[in-house]
Amino acid sequence: MIFSAGLGTRFKPWTDKHPKALALVNGKSLLQRNIEYLQRYGIKDVIVNVHHFADQIIDAVNKNKGWGSNILISDETNEVLETGGGLLKAKDLFTPGEKFITCNVDILTDLDLYKLLLFHELHRPMVSFAVSNRKTSRYLLFDKNNRLCGWRNNKTQEEKIPLYKPGLVEKAYSCIVVFEYGVFDLMKKKGMSGKFSLIDFYLKAAAEHTILGYDHTGDRLVDVGKPESIAIAESLFS
Repeated sequence: MIFSAGLGTRFKPWTDKHPKALALVNGKSLLQRNIEYLQRYGIKDVIVNVHHFADQIIDAVNKNKGWGSNILISDETNEVLETGGGLLKAKDLFTPGEKFITCNVDILTDLDLYKLLLFHELHRPMVSFAVSNRKTSRYLLFDKNNRLCGWRNNKTQEEKIPLYKPGLVEKAYSCIVVFEYGVFDLMKKKGMSGKFSLIDFYLKAAAEHTILGYDHTGDRLVDVGKPESIAIAESLFS
């Protein structure tokens, strides 16, 4: 699933008239780049959620015949649900019992998905996601075994640590995630519904369920969150 429903408020003025998903990097939209990224790992069945200028995304998918992939649309036109709520809404579009991957349309990376999947298969957590040692304001906190224990905002000093252990290590979330299908039942057990972020869900589940971070420090990664990020992305991704 590629999360593409955001309002893109940091990406104005483009997002005054277009969805961020269709912003171009060296002539290809962020959406096309993520679809082609997944294709490199044999993933051609893709869910795309839409809200902001949803019709433009749907038109682009249809016009380009999914860029060679089978695209299903999860329509959030009535209310943007953030990543967690958007994932839960799309539940019926996934194959029951099968693990799946999610990514954010505004993240470009050359992370090797095969390595992330191998890590997930080896350790068998409920959730595995990519993290790295890069500078940000908000960090996830991990123990020595890469298990998620908490979250910290270094600007406000706010912390949420549902699983306390000494010597927790800060790592930045890369928004590439492997989920077991059972995550949907777990969301409901934790009372998650409507609009919520995946980070909120991770922190509610972390104390009782194993959630692991896979460190891919050294891989290229650009958060194309602001217009000035386009130049950086274009220098790294041809």
